Amino acid sequence: GSTSGAISALNYAVRMGAHLSNNSWGGGGSSSLLSQAISNARTAGHIFVAAAGNSGQNNDLTPNYPSNYSFDNVVAVAATDSRDALASFSSYGATTVDIAAPGVGILSTLPGNTYGTYSGTSMATPVVAGVAALVKQANPKWTPALIKSALINTAKSVGSNIPLRAVGAGRVNALNAVKAKVTIDAGPNATMSFGM
Repeated sequence: GSTSGAISALNYAVRMGAHLSNNSWGGGGSSSLLSQAISNARTAGHIFVAAAGNSGQNNDLTPNYPSNYSFDNVVAVAATDSRDALASFSSYGATTVDIAAPGVGILSTLPGNTYGTYSGTSMATPVVAGVAALVKQANPKWTPALIKSALINTAKSVGSNIPLRAVGAGRVNALNAVKAKVTIDAGPNATMSFGM
């Protein structure tokens, strides 16, 4: 694929009223045109869930695109294994990777009515996209930023299994995210908290 193809696909999804997209792809570096398309998607209320990458690198230091675009509608996803540990291949970043999801040995469909198991942040990303869709369904008026916050604030802390350097939250928790209720305190020092 190409960056121009990704831009066309995103623009089409937004134009057709899609609330979110799963972006299990990466590469090509930063693009001002793709950045603008993601910004336009944000304005339209679209959540852009993106794979953090499979290079095992720190995305805080070596950016991975499109997951490193810093819009509040971009949710960057790392991969975990069956022990809730960061997958050996998964890229990470305390400030640039938002959340993790299972991404090792994931059963998936293949062409020709068959199945196979795959590993990668591209397998973890649709898990988070699916949870984001559930949260959107439960809270149709929530903004992308609020849905992203709900995903992060209700994630399961996996303690020492994912070092603090790895991701900003922990492993996505569908039940907690869907049950999340938000409280916003007004005033000069407005705060937001999540509960269930």
